[in-house]
Amino acid sequence: MRVTAKVKTFVLDTNVLIHDPQSIFKFQDNNLAIPVEVLEELDAIKGEQSTERGRSARRVHRILQELLPDARAMHEGVELENGGTLSIIINPYLAEPQRKSPVMDRLRAILPDLTKKDNRIIAAALFVQERFPPPTILVTKDVNVQLKARAVGLESEDYLNDKVPENVDEESYREIGVSIYDLQRFWSDGEFEISAEDATPLYLNEYVLLRSAEGKTAPARYYGDNLVRRLRIPDFVKAPGGIPIRARNLEQQFFVDALLDDSIHLLTCFGKAGTGKTLLSTACALHQTHDDQSRYDGVSISRPVIALGKDIGFLPGSLEEKMRPWLQPYHDALEVLIPSKPPKDPQFAAKKVSQKKQKKREAQLMASMITPPPSHAAQNNGHGNGTLVKPYERLLKSGLVEIEALAFIRGRSIARRFFILDEAQQLTPHEVKTVITRISEGSKIVLIGDPAQIDNPYVDSRSNGLVYTFNRMKGQSIAAHVTLTKGERSKLAELAADLL
Repeated sequence: MRVTAKVKTFVLDTNVLIHDPQSIFKFQDNNLAIPVEVLEELDAIKGEQSTERGRSARRVHRILQELLPDARAMHEGVELENGGTLSIIINPYLAEPQRKSPVMDRLRAILPDLTKKDNRIIAAALFVQERFPPPTILVTKDVNVQLKARAVGLESEDYLNDKVPENVDEESYREIGVSIYDLQRFWSDGEFEISAEDATPLYLNEYVLLRSAEGKTAPARYYGDNLVRRLRIPDFVKAPGGIPIRARNLEQQFFVDALLDDSIHLLTCFGKAGTGKTLLSTACALHQTHDDQSRYDGVSISRPVIALGKDIGFLPGSLEEKMRPWLQPYHDALEVLIPSKPPKDPQFAAKKVSQKKQKKREAQLMASMITPPPSHAAQNNGHGNGTLVKPYERLLKSGLVEIEALAFIRGRSIARRFFILDEAQQLTPHEVKTVITRISEGSKIVLIGDPAQIDNPYVDSRSNGLVYTFNRMKGQSIAAHVTLTKGERSKLAELAADLL
Protein backbone atom coordinates (compact mmCIF):
# COMPACT_ATOMS: atom_id res chain seq x y z
CA MET A 1 0.00 0.00 0.00
CA ARG A 2 1.31 3.43 -0.96
CA VAL A 3 0.78 6.05 1.73
CA THR A 4 2.43 9.46 1.84
CA ALA A 5 2.77 11.67 4.89
CA LYS A 6 -0.35 13.62 4.14
CA VAL A 7 -2.83 15.04 6.59
CA LYS A 8 -5.31 12.16 6.63
CA THR A 9 -6.03 8.70 5.29
CA PHE A 10 -9.64 8.11 4.23
CA VAL A 11 -11.03 4.58 3.97
CA LEU A 12 -14.05 4.55 1.62
CA ASP A 13 -17.16 2.41 2.16
CA THR A 14 -19.11 0.98 -0.78
CA ASN A 15 -22.06 3.32 -0.39
CA VAL A 16 -19.81 6.38 -0.85
CA LEU A 17 -18.62 5.13 -4.24
CA ILE A 18 -22.18 4.24 -5.27
CA HIS A 19 -23.40 7.67 -4.10
CA ASP A 20 -20.72 9.49 -6.11
CA PRO A 21 -18.42 7.46 -8.40
CA GLN A 22 -16.22 10.55 -8.81
CA SER A 23 -15.63 10.76 -5.03
CA ILE A 24 -12.22 9.15 -5.56
CA PHE A 25 -11.02 12.49 -6.99
CA LYS A 26 -12.59 14.72 -4.33
CA PHE A 27 -10.35 14.17 -1.30
CA GLN A 28 -7.65 16.64 -2.40
CA ASP A 29 -4.10 15.47 -1.65
CA ASN A 30 -4.97 12.96 1.08
CA ASN A 31 -4.52 9.19 1.07
CA LEU A 32 -7.42 7.01 -0.08
CA ALA A 33 -7.82 3.35 0.81
CA ILE A 34 -10.49 0.99 -0.53
CA PRO A 35 -10.91 -2.35 1.27
CA VAL A 36 -11.03 -5.36 -1.03
CA GLU A 37 -14.44 -6.19 0.49
CA VAL A 38 -15.77 -3.05 -1.23
CA LEU A 39 -14.78 -4.51 -4.61
CA GLU A 40 -16.77 -7.62 -3.73
CA GLU A 41 -19.86 -5.57 -2.86
CA LEU A 42 -19.49 -3.53 -6.06
CA ASP A 43 -19.34 -6.79 -8.03
CA ALA A 44 -22.68 -7.87 -6.51
CA ILE A 45 -24.30 -4.52 -7.38
CA LYS A 46 -22.97 -4.11 -10.94
CA GLY A 47 -25.42 -6.70 -12.30
CA GLU A 48 -28.43 -4.43 -11.56
CA GLN A 49 -28.96 -3.49 -15.19
CA SER A 50 -31.92 -1.11 -14.88
CA THR A 51 -30.94 0.70 -11.69
CA GLU A 52 -28.81 3.73 -10.93
CA ARG A 53 -26.90 1.69 -8.34
CA GLY A 54 -25.83 -0.77 -11.00
CA ARG A 55 -24.70 2.02 -13.32
CA SER A 56 -22.72 3.67 -10.53
CA ALA A 57 -21.03 0.37 -9.63
CA ARG A 58 -19.98 -0.15 -13.25
CA ARG A 59 -18.63 3.42 -13.44
CA VAL A 60 -16.55 2.82 -10.31
CA HIS A 61 -15.16 -0.37 -11.83
CA ARG A 62 -14.13 1.49 -14.99
CA ILE A 63 -12.45 4.25 -12.96
CA LEU A 64 -10.53 1.75 -10.83
CA GLN A 65 -9.54 -0.24 -13.92
CA GLU A 66 -7.94 2.89 -15.39
CA LEU A 67 -6.23 3.92 -12.17
CA LEU A 68 -5.05 0.40 -11.21
CA PRO A 69 -4.14 -1.29 -14.53
CA ASP A 70 -2.03 -4.17 -13.13
CA ALA A 71 -1.35 -6.26 -10.03
CA ARG A 72 1.58 -4.11 -8.94
CA ALA A 73 -0.52 -0.93 -8.94
CA MET A 74 -3.26 -2.81 -7.08
CA HIS A 75 -0.93 -3.93 -4.28
CA GLU A 76 1.40 -0.92 -4.03
CA GLY A 77 -1.09 1.85 -4.79
CA VAL A 78 -0.82 4.80 -7.19
CA GLU A 79 -0.58 8.57 -7.05
CA LEU A 80 -3.59 10.57 -8.22
CA GLU A 81 -3.50 13.75 -10.30
CA ASN A 82 -4.69 15.82 -7.34
CA GLY A 83 -1.61 14.79 -5.35
CA GLY A 84 -3.26 12.12 -3.24
CA THR A 85 -2.76 8.36 -3.30
CA LEU A 86 -5.10 5.41 -3.91
CA SER A 87 -4.61 1.89 -2.58
CA ILE A 88 -6.60 -1.33 -2.28
CA ILE A 89 -6.47 -2.80 1.24
CA ILE A 90 -6.23 -6.51 2.01
CA ASN A 91 -6.35 -7.02 5.76
CA PRO A 92 -3.70 -9.66 6.64
CA TYR A 93 -5.33 -10.32 10.01
CA LEU A 94 -8.39 -11.66 8.18
CA ALA A 95 -6.36 -13.46 5.52
CA GLU A 96 -4.21 -15.11 8.24
CA PRO A 97 -6.38 -15.55 11.37
CA GLN A 98 -3.41 -16.94 13.33
CA ARG A 99 -1.71 -13.52 13.30
CA LYS A 100 -2.37 -11.69 16.56
CA SER A 101 -3.04 -7.99 17.02
CA PRO A 102 -4.44 -6.04 20.03
CA VAL A 103 -6.57 -4.00 17.64
CA MET A 104 -8.10 -7.08 16.05
CA ASP A 105 -8.61 -8.74 19.41
CA ARG A 106 -10.58 -5.69 20.56
CA LEU A 107 -12.59 -5.73 17.32
CA ARG A 108 -13.46 -9.43 17.72
CA ALA A 109 -14.56 -8.80 21.29
CA ILE A 110 -16.94 -6.01 20.22
CA LEU A 111 -17.96 -7.18 16.71
CA PRO A 112 -17.38 -10.93 16.72
CA ASP A 113 -19.17 -11.71 13.43
CA LEU A 114 -16.50 -10.99 10.80
CA THR A 115 -18.50 -12.67 8.06
CA LYS A 116 -20.48 -9.42 7.72
CA LYS A 117 -19.08 -7.11 5.06
CA ASP A 118 -19.56 -4.00 7.21
CA ASN A 119 -17.50 -5.50 10.04
CA ARG A 120 -14.75 -6.58 7.62
CA ILE A 121 -14.59 -3.04 6.17
CA ILE A 122 -14.25 -1.65 9.71
CA ALA A 123 -11.49 -4.22 10.33
CA ALA A 124 -9.64 -3.06 7.21
CA ALA A 125 -9.85 0.55 8.39
CA LEU A 126 -8.47 -0.47 11.81
CA PHE A 127 -5.56 -2.21 10.06
CA VAL A 128 -4.79 1.02 8.17
CA GLN A 129 -5.02 2.99 11.42
CA GLU A 130 -2.61 0.62 13.12
CA ARG A 131 -0.01 0.48 10.34
CA PHE A 132 0.23 4.03 8.99
CA PRO A 133 0.89 7.37 10.71
CA PRO A 134 -1.73 9.84 9.37
CA PRO A 135 -5.09 9.95 11.18
CA THR A 136 -7.41 7.35 9.63
CA ILE A 137 -11.08 8.15 8.95
CA LEU A 138 -13.71 5.71 7.69
CA VAL A 139 -16.03 7.52 5.26
CA THR A 140 -19.49 5.94 5.01
CA LYS A 141 -23.05 7.06 4.44
CA ASP A 142 -24.37 4.25 6.64
CA VAL A 143 -25.06 5.74 10.07
CA ASN A 144 -24.93 2.33 11.77
CA VAL A 145 -21.47 1.65 10.35
CA GLN A 146 -20.34 5.05 11.62
CA LEU A 147 -21.55 4.18 15.12
CA LYS A 148 -19.92 0.73 15.10
CA ALA A 149 -16.63 2.21 13.88
CA ARG A 150 -16.62 4.76 16.69
CA ALA A 151 -17.39 2.01 19.19
CA VAL A 152 -14.11 0.25 18.31
CA GLY A 153 -12.08 3.47 18.48
CA LEU A 154 -12.10 4.42 14.80
CA GLU A 155 -12.96 7.92 13.61
CA SER A 156 -15.81 7.88 11.09
CA GLU A 157 -17.81 10.50 9.19
CA ASP A 158 -20.28 11.00 6.36
CA TYR A 159 -19.23 11.91 2.82
CA LEU A 160 -19.27 15.70 3.01
CA ASN A 161 -18.42 16.80 -0.52
CA ASP A 162 -22.01 17.30 -1.68
CA LYS A 163 -23.49 18.50 1.61
CA VAL A 164 -24.79 22.05 1.67
CA PRO A 165 -23.39 24.40 4.35
CA GLU A 166 -24.88 24.08 7.80
CA ASN A 167 -25.75 27.77 7.90
CA VAL A 168 -27.95 27.60 4.79
CA ASP A 169 -30.73 30.22 4.93
CA GLU A 170 -33.89 28.80 6.45
CA GLU A 171 -36.00 31.95 6.19
CA SER A 172 -38.83 31.60 3.69
CA TYR A 173 -38.22 35.16 2.43
CA ARG A 174 -36.42 38.38 3.36
CA GLU A 175 -38.01 41.67 4.31
CA ILE A 176 -36.66 45.01 3.05
CA GLY A 177 -37.57 48.25 4.76
CA VAL A 178 -38.71 51.11 2.49
CA SER A 179 -40.48 54.41 2.96
CA ILE A 180 -44.19 54.73 2.30
CA TYR A 181 -43.43 56.97 -0.68
CA ASP A 182 -41.07 54.40 -2.21
CA LEU A 183 -43.74 51.76 -1.69
CA GLN A 184 -46.32 53.90 -3.48
CA ARG A 185 -43.90 54.43 -6.36
CA PHE A 186 -43.31 50.67 -6.49
CA TRP A 187 -47.04 50.00 -6.84
CA SER A 188 -47.34 52.70 -9.49
CA ASP A 189 -44.29 51.81 -11.63
CA GLY A 190 -44.20 48.07 -10.97
CA GLU A 191 -40.53 48.17 -10.03
CA PHE A 192 -38.21 49.86 -7.59
CA GLU A 193 -34.45 50.22 -7.08
CA ILE A 194 -33.38 49.23 -3.59
CA SER A 195 -30.13 50.27 -1.94
CA ALA A 196 -26.93 48.37 -2.66
CA GLU A 197 -26.76 47.44 1.03
CA ASP A 198 -30.20 45.78 0.88
CA ALA A 199 -29.38 44.07 -2.42
CA THR A 200 -26.03 42.59 -1.32
CA PRO A 201 -27.39 39.43 0.39
CA LEU A 202 -29.98 38.77 -2.34
CA TYR A 203 -29.53 36.29 -5.17
CA LEU A 204 -31.16 36.53 -8.59
CA ASN A 205 -34.89 35.67 -8.62
CA GLU A 206 -35.12 35.68 -4.83
CA TYR A 207 -38.52 36.66 -3.44
CA VAL A 208 -38.73 39.50 -0.91
CA LEU A 209 -41.33 41.52 0.96
CA LEU A 210 -41.09 45.32 0.93
CA ARG A 211 -42.36 46.80 4.20
CA SER A 212 -42.83 50.40 5.24
CA ALA A 213 -42.69 51.77 8.79
CA GLU A 214 -46.46 52.18 8.64
CA GLY A 215 -46.90 48.42 8.19
CA LYS A 216 -47.77 48.52 4.47
CA THR A 217 -46.25 45.69 2.45
CA ALA A 218 -45.70 44.61 -1.13
CA PRO A 219 -44.33 41.26 -2.43
CA ALA A 220 -41.57 41.49 -5.02
CA ARG A 221 -38.88 39.54 -6.84
CA TYR A 222 -35.22 40.54 -7.19
CA TYR A 223 -34.04 40.86 -10.80
CA GLY A 224 -30.44 41.89 -10.17
CA ASP A 225 -28.77 45.32 -10.43
CA ASN A 226 -30.59 46.41 -7.23
CA LEU A 227 -33.97 46.12 -9.02
CA VAL A 228 -37.10 44.51 -7.57
CA ARG A 229 -40.33 44.08 -9.51
CA ARG A 230 -43.94 43.30 -8.76
CA LEU A 231 -45.23 39.75 -8.99
CA ARG A 232 -47.09 38.86 -12.17
CA ILE A 233 -49.85 36.50 -11.12
CA PRO A 234 -53.48 36.23 -12.28
CA ASP A 235 -56.45 36.34 -9.93
CA PHE A 236 -56.70 32.57 -10.20
CA VAL A 237 -55.42 29.56 -12.12
CA LYS A 238 -57.67 26.89 -13.52
CA ALA A 239 -57.31 23.41 -14.98
CA PRO A 240 -59.32 22.62 -18.14
CA GLY A 241 -62.88 22.08 -17.00
CA GLY A 242 -61.88 22.64 -13.39
CA ILE A 243 -62.46 25.15 -10.63
CA PRO A 244 -60.44 28.34 -10.01
CA ILE A 245 -57.56 28.09 -7.52
CA ARG A 246 -56.12 31.15 -5.78
CA ALA A 247 -52.98 31.65 -3.71
CA ARG A 248 -54.03 31.82 -0.07
CA ASN A 249 -50.95 33.39 1.50
CA LEU A 250 -47.85 35.40 0.62
CA GLU A 251 -45.56 32.40 0.11
CA GLN A 252 -48.08 30.78 -2.22
CA GLN A 253 -48.13 34.01 -4.24
CA PHE A 254 -44.36 33.66 -4.63
CA PHE A 255 -44.82 30.05 -5.70
CA VAL A 256 -47.51 30.84 -8.29
CA ASP A 257 -45.39 33.66 -9.74
CA ALA A 258 -42.45 31.29 -10.27
CA LEU A 259 -44.67 28.49 -11.61
CA LEU A 260 -46.22 30.76 -14.26
CA ASP A 261 -43.02 32.53 -15.34
CA ASP A 262 -41.76 30.90 -18.55
CA SER A 263 -38.30 32.44 -18.03
CA ILE A 264 -37.89 30.18 -14.98
CA HIS A 265 -36.97 26.69 -16.20
CA LEU A 266 -36.01 25.19 -12.84
CA LEU A 267 -37.97 25.76 -9.64
CA THR A 268 -37.23 24.22 -6.25
CA CYS A 269 -39.74 24.35 -3.41
CA PHE A 270 -39.39 23.33 0.24
CA GLY A 271 -42.57 22.86 2.24
CA LYS A 272 -43.99 20.76 5.02
CA ALA A 273 -47.16 18.71 4.62
CA GLY A 274 -50.25 20.74 3.74
CA THR A 275 -48.57 23.88 2.44
CA GLY A 276 -49.96 23.48 -1.08
CA LYS A 277 -46.90 22.25 -2.99
CA THR A 278 -48.71 19.50 -4.88
CA LEU A 279 -52.00 21.30 -5.51
CA LEU A 280 -50.53 24.60 -6.71
CA SER A 281 -47.87 23.02 -8.91
CA THR A 282 -50.49 20.80 -10.58
CA ALA A 283 -52.99 23.67 -10.99
CA CYS A 284 -50.42 26.02 -12.53
CA ALA A 285 -49.12 23.27 -14.80
CA LEU A 286 -52.58 22.48 -16.17
CA HIS A 287 -53.39 26.21 -16.41
CA GLN A 288 -50.57 26.50 -18.98
CA THR A 289 -51.61 23.49 -21.10
CA HIS A 290 -55.27 24.23 -21.83
CA ASP A 291 -55.21 25.16 -25.55
CA ASP A 292 -53.19 25.02 -28.78
CA GLN A 293 -51.34 28.24 -27.90
CA SER A 294 -50.12 26.84 -24.58
CA ARG A 295 -46.47 27.01 -23.57
CA TYR A 296 -46.35 23.29 -22.90
CA ASP A 297 -47.76 20.22 -24.65
CA GLY A 298 -48.60 18.52 -21.38
CA VAL A 299 -47.71 17.76 -17.78
CA SER A 300 -45.37 15.01 -16.62
CA ILE A 301 -45.54 13.90 -12.98
CA SER A 302 -43.25 11.58 -11.08
CA ARG A 303 -41.83 10.84 -7.69
CA PRO A 304 -39.16 8.40 -6.54
CA VAL A 305 -40.12 4.92 -5.44
CA ILE A 306 -37.93 5.65 -2.39
CA ALA A 307 -34.92 5.96 -4.71
CA LEU A 308 -34.21 6.56 -8.39
CA GLY A 309 -33.95 3.30 -10.24
CA LYS A 310 -35.94 1.20 -7.78
CA ASP A 311 -37.51 -1.27 -10.17
CA ILE A 312 -41.33 -1.54 -10.00
CA GLY A 313 -41.30 -4.30 -12.58
CA PHE A 314 -43.17 -7.29 -11.16
CA LEU A 315 -46.36 -5.50 -10.14
CA PRO A 316 -49.24 -6.34 -12.49
CA GLY A 317 -50.86 -3.78 -14.76
CA SER A 318 -49.79 -0.80 -16.82
CA LEU A 319 -47.22 1.79 -15.79
CA GLU A 320 -50.00 4.07 -14.53
CA GLU A 321 -51.46 1.25 -12.43
CA LYS A 322 -48.06 0.37 -11.01
CA MET A 323 -47.28 3.98 -10.13
CA ARG A 324 -50.73 4.86 -8.83
CA PRO A 325 -49.99 4.10 -5.14
CA TRP A 326 -46.95 6.39 -5.30
CA LEU A 327 -48.77 9.12 -7.20
CA GLN A 328 -52.04 9.04 -5.27
CA PRO A 329 -51.40 12.59 -3.93
CA TYR A 330 -51.64 13.83 -7.52
CA HIS A 331 -54.86 11.93 -8.15
CA ASP A 332 -56.19 13.61 -5.01
CA ALA A 333 -55.04 17.00 -6.30
CA LEU A 334 -56.65 16.41 -9.69
CA GLU A 335 -59.88 15.40 -7.97
CA VAL A 336 -59.85 18.75 -6.14
CA LEU A 337 -58.99 20.73 -9.28
CA ILE A 338 -61.50 18.91 -11.53
CA PRO A 339 -64.17 17.54 -9.20
CA SER A 340 -66.59 14.85 -10.38
CA LYS A 341 -69.51 16.89 -9.05
CA PRO A 342 -69.20 20.53 -10.13
CA PRO A 343 -69.63 22.98 -7.23
CA LYS A 344 -72.72 25.17 -7.22
CA ASP A 345 -72.14 28.58 -8.68
CA PRO A 346 -73.20 31.04 -5.96
CA GLN A 347 -74.21 33.49 -8.68
CA PHE A 348 -77.13 31.20 -9.61
CA ALA A 349 -77.72 29.44 -6.31
CA ALA A 350 -80.72 31.58 -5.43
CA LYS A 351 -82.50 31.03 -8.74
CA LYS A 352 -85.18 28.40 -8.88
CA VAL A 353 -84.73 25.69 -11.47
CA SER A 354 -87.67 23.62 -12.58
CA GLN A 355 -87.62 19.96 -11.66
CA LYS A 356 -87.69 18.99 -15.33
CA LYS A 357 -84.67 21.13 -16.21
CA GLN A 358 -82.82 19.86 -13.15
CA LYS A 359 -83.34 16.23 -14.21
CA LYS A 360 -82.22 17.07 -17.76
CA ARG A 361 -78.99 18.66 -16.51
CA GLU A 362 -78.25 15.69 -14.27
CA ALA A 363 -78.83 13.30 -17.19
CA GLN A 364 -76.46 15.31 -19.38
CA LEU A 365 -73.82 15.33 -16.67
CA MET A 366 -74.10 11.56 -16.21
CA ALA A 367 -73.90 11.00 -19.97
CA SER A 368 -70.73 13.05 -20.21
CA MET A 369 -69.10 10.97 -17.48
CA ILE A 370 -69.99 7.54 -18.93
CA THR A 371 -67.64 5.88 -21.37
CA PRO A 372 -68.83 5.37 -24.98
CA PRO A 373 -70.54 2.11 -26.01
CA PRO A 374 -68.13 -0.76 -25.60
CA SER A 375 -65.92 -1.43 -28.58
CA HIS A 376 -63.81 -4.57 -28.82
CA ALA A 377 -60.73 -2.69 -27.61
CA ALA A 378 -62.66 -1.12 -24.77
CA GLN A 379 -63.90 -4.53 -23.68
CA ASN A 380 -60.36 -5.82 -23.63
CA ASN A 381 -59.34 -2.87 -21.47
CA GLY A 382 -62.14 -3.42 -19.02
CA HIS A 383 -63.82 -0.06 -19.74
CA GLY A 384 -66.71 -1.21 -21.85
CA ASN A 385 -69.26 -1.76 -19.13
CA GLY A 386 -70.60 1.81 -18.86
CA THR A 387 -68.62 2.58 -15.73
CA LEU A 388 -68.21 6.14 -14.56
CA VAL A 389 -64.97 7.89 -15.52
CA LYS A 390 -63.73 10.70 -13.34
CA PRO A 391 -63.18 13.91 -15.32
CA TYR A 392 -59.47 14.09 -14.55
CA GLU A 393 -58.94 10.54 -15.85
CA ARG A 394 -59.63 11.90 -19.34
CA LEU A 395 -56.46 13.99 -18.96
CA LEU A 396 -54.46 10.81 -18.29
CA LYS A 397 -56.04 8.91 -21.18
CA SER A 398 -55.45 11.79 -23.61
CA GLY A 399 -51.78 12.07 -22.68
CA LEU A 400 -52.12 15.65 -21.45
CA VAL A 401 -50.99 14.36 -18.05
CA GLU A 402 -48.32 11.65 -18.13
CA ILE A 403 -46.94 9.47 -15.37
CA GLU A 404 -43.15 9.18 -15.55
CA ALA A 405 -41.22 6.32 -13.90
CA LEU A 406 -37.80 7.59 -12.85
CA ALA A 407 -36.38 4.09 -13.24
CA PHE A 408 -36.69 4.49 -17.03
CA ILE A 409 -35.93 8.19 -17.49
CA ARG A 410 -32.28 7.78 -18.47
CA GLY A 411 -31.86 8.49 -22.18
CA ARG A 412 -35.14 10.42 -22.42
CA SER A 413 -35.36 13.91 -23.89
CA ILE A 414 -38.39 15.67 -22.42
CA ALA A 415 -39.48 18.55 -24.67
CA ARG A 416 -42.26 21.10 -24.11
CA ARG A 417 -43.44 19.45 -20.91
CA PHE A 418 -44.15 20.85 -17.47
CA PHE A 419 -42.33 18.27 -15.33
CA ILE A 420 -43.20 17.95 -11.62
CA LEU A 421 -40.83 15.85 -9.48
CA ASP A 422 -42.36 15.28 -6.06
CA GLU A 423 -40.50 14.02 -2.96
CA ALA A 424 -37.21 15.16 -4.51
CA GLN A 425 -35.59 15.11 -1.06
CA GLN A 426 -35.48 11.30 -1.32
CA LEU A 427 -32.98 11.46 -4.21
CA THR A 428 -29.22 11.85 -4.17
CA PRO A 429 -27.60 14.81 -5.96
CA HIS A 430 -26.43 12.49 -8.74
CA GLU A 431 -29.95 11.13 -9.25
CA VAL A 432 -31.47 14.62 -9.43
CA LYS A 433 -28.81 15.57 -11.96
CA THR A 434 -29.86 12.56 -14.06
CA VAL A 435 -33.44 13.83 -14.12
CA ILE A 436 -32.69 17.52 -14.75
CA THR A 437 -30.38 16.74 -17.67
CA ARG A 438 -33.34 15.06 -19.41
CA ILE A 439 -35.18 18.41 -19.68
CA SER A 440 -35.10 19.82 -23.22
CA GLU A 441 -35.67 23.33 -24.57
CA GLY A 442 -39.16 24.63 -23.91
CA SER A 443 -39.70 22.48 -20.82
CA LYS A 444 -39.85 23.37 -17.15
CA ILE A 445 -39.05 21.22 -14.13
CA VAL A 446 -40.36 21.80 -10.60
CA LEU A 447 -38.71 19.95 -7.70
CA ILE A 448 -40.81 19.89 -4.53
CA GLY A 449 -40.43 18.18 -1.19
CA ASP A 450 -39.83 18.46 2.54
CA PRO A 451 -36.15 18.15 3.59
CA ALA A 452 -37.33 17.25 7.09
CA GLN A 453 -39.04 14.05 5.87
CA ILE A 454 -36.44 11.68 4.42
CA ASP A 455 -36.76 7.89 4.20
CA ASN A 456 -33.67 7.22 2.08
CA PRO A 457 -30.99 6.00 4.54
CA TYR A 458 -28.14 7.40 2.43
CA VAL A 459 -29.15 11.07 2.28
CA ASP A 460 -30.02 13.60 4.97
CA SER A 461 -31.32 17.16 5.26
CA ARG A 462 -28.02 18.56 3.95
CA SER A 463 -27.05 16.03 1.28
CA ASN A 464 -30.31 15.22 -0.51
CA GLY A 465 -30.87 16.14 -4.15
CA LEU A 466 -33.52 18.79 -3.51
CA VAL A 467 -31.43 20.87 -1.09
CA TYR A 468 -28.27 20.30 -3.14
CA THR A 469 -29.96 21.53 -6.34
CA PHE A 470 -31.25 24.66 -4.62
CA ASN A 471 -27.83 25.43 -3.15
CA ARG A 472 -25.98 24.96 -6.46
CA MET A 473 -28.53 26.61 -8.77
CA LYS A 474 -29.57 29.65 -6.71
CA GLY A 475 -28.60 32.90 -8.40
CA GLN A 476 -28.94 31.48 -11.92
CA SER A 477 -31.16 33.52 -14.23
CA ILE A 478 -33.34 30.52 -15.16
CA ALA A 479 -33.75 29.16 -11.62
CA ALA A 480 -35.86 30.21 -8.65
CA HIS A 481 -36.69 28.93 -5.18
CA VAL A 482 -39.65 29.22 -2.81
CA THR A 483 -40.10 27.99 0.76
CA LEU A 484 -43.66 27.34 1.99
CA THR A 485 -44.17 27.35 5.75
CA LYS A 486 -47.87 28.05 6.32
CA GLY A 487 -50.17 25.04 6.14
CA GLU A 488 -53.44 25.55 4.28
CA ARG A 489 -54.86 22.01 4.19
CA SER A 490 -56.70 22.33 7.51
CA LYS A 491 -56.18 23.56 11.05
CA LEU A 492 -55.73 19.96 12.16
CA ALA A 493 -53.08 19.22 9.52
CA GLU A 494 -51.22 22.44 10.42
CA LEU A 495 -51.20 21.58 14.13
CA ALA A 496 -50.05 18.03 13.40
CA ALA A 497 -47.20 19.23 11.16
CA ASP A 498 -46.02 21.67 13.84
CA LEU A 499 -46.58 19.74 17.06
CA LEU A 500 -46.36 16.02 16.34
